[in-house]
Amino acid sequence: MFEGKNKLAAIVAGLTLGLSGFGALAATLPTIQPAPAAGAPFLGLGAFDLGALGYVVEEYFISGTATSYKLKGEPTADGAWTAEPAATAPYATRIVVVRPKEPKRFSGTAAVEWLNVTGGVDAGPDWTYSHREMLRSGMAYVGVSAQKVGVEGGQSLGGAGMPLKKANPARYGTLVHPGDAFSFDILSQAGEAVKRGKVLGSLSAKHVLATGESQSAVFMTTYVDAIDPLARVYDGFYIHSRFGGAPAPETAAMRGGPNAKGPAGVLMRPNLRVPVMTLISETDLIGSGLSGFWAAQQPDNDKLRIWEMPGTSHVDNYMFFIGGFDNGSAPMDKIAPLWKPTDALFGAKMAKPINAGPQHHYVAMAALSALDSWVRAGKVPPKAPRLDLTATASPGDTPKLVLDANGNAKGGIRTPWVDAPTARLSGFGNTGGPFGFLVGTTEPYDAAALARLYPGGKADYLRKFDASLAQAIRGGFILKADEPEIHALAAANYPGG
Repeated sequence: MFEGKNKLAAIVAGLTLGLSGFGALAATLPTIQPAPAAGAPFLGLGAFDLGALGYVVEEYFISGTATSYKLKGEPTADGAWTAEPAATAPYATRIVVVRPKEPKRFSGTAAVEWLNVTGGVDAGPDWTYSHREMLRSGMAYVGVSAQKVGVEGGQSLGGAGMPLKKANPARYGTLVHPGDAFSFDILSQAGEAVKRGKVLGSLSAKHVLATGESQSAVFMTTYVDAIDPLARVYDGFYIHSRFGGAPAPETAAMRGGPNAKGPAGVLMRPNLRVPVMTLISETDLIGSGLSGFWAAQQPDNDKLRIWEMPGTSHVDNYMFFIGGFDNGSAPMDKIAPLWKPTDALFGAKMAKPINAGPQHHYVAMAALSALDSWVRAGKVPPKAPRLDLTATASPGDTPKLVLDANGNAKGGIRTPWVDAPTARLSGFGNTGGPFGFLVGTTEPYDAAALARLYPGGKADYLRKFDASLAQAIRGGFILKADEPEIHALAAANYPGG
């Protein structure tokens, strides 16, 4: 009996040590200080007045000791990764907070974006694509300078770039980033700052979502597979426009980089802790020279939704020309011309006009809203059909999209821009400048093609457009609140008036 008590004591002690060890891996609350009052945060939030929309913009410096991680074993394609702490280093970075002025307007949800540094500067593509939904639904937004390039500078598609310490040395000169291997824990600590650090003023977040687009989405795939089981900070993840691979946390490099390793396609881990919404464009799926998401496709499950969008590119007209001016109430005669196809981008001439399909923007807002409802109320988002792909002859081949008679992709989330089209919209096929491989193409139909599709002219077009739009709204892939604007945009931009 005494021996049995000793065994029981040993088991209890082991469980206690195990729980204690797990707690030691959980995220810590960083030191939080307001940024200097003078000046504004260096982050493109748009050329519209957030104050007039009932929001406050604030910036905080967060600092402390960050932990890097390493995998136990090699990174596997199934995403069932087990990580452990590797090293520690001091850090100091910043977060930018956009929150409602009035507590009664706050929905209780904060969206925390891993800022994207592909262009050599902190950018918030999820803010740009989805700020309209964040603002009208009463979310708070927090942008996190998680990666070294955004703080200190380094290699990027944008060349030398504009890191914080170069953009404003007086404001950001005290920031220190020890390297991207520590970015995962920095994201965790930023989440803790939102949950427990009073960075939302008098507001208290009931639900905290992590978001990231492009390179950030690739890193967040690693975060979900390896770090989230330990950190347990976020209530849901919005992974937007990832490609196929994901780096091991110790390398913290995009696949194809000098320190990257691992399979070309990495799935979301089989036992997800919280809901994950993944949104994929054509560019992401096929890869456009990078590892395509097609190699990481997997069925939806009780905590995973994957939405694939035909006729979309990785970035498009809305990202470059519209999102920064779109306050939700701009007159249609000001907004509609910005959607017209153009081949000019940042001083470079593209081989073809870039993708001008509006669906990426509108579906992105629906995806974020769906994740929010999933986390807040347990309302599971609809499942979406996947884009149709050709069969591959050998394991090394890349599949192609299956196209319809009008040249647009079959399958995926159907929207009026591909089911009542006025152009062929693609996620690839362009060149020019550093971003040409990501911007896709728009090839407007000629008068003969439009007459064949819409023999009754504009009225015929709008009837078919509105029918497709209504179906997308019923399916849960476009928000009802956007219906009037979408109809007005279609009427304004029909070729020939």
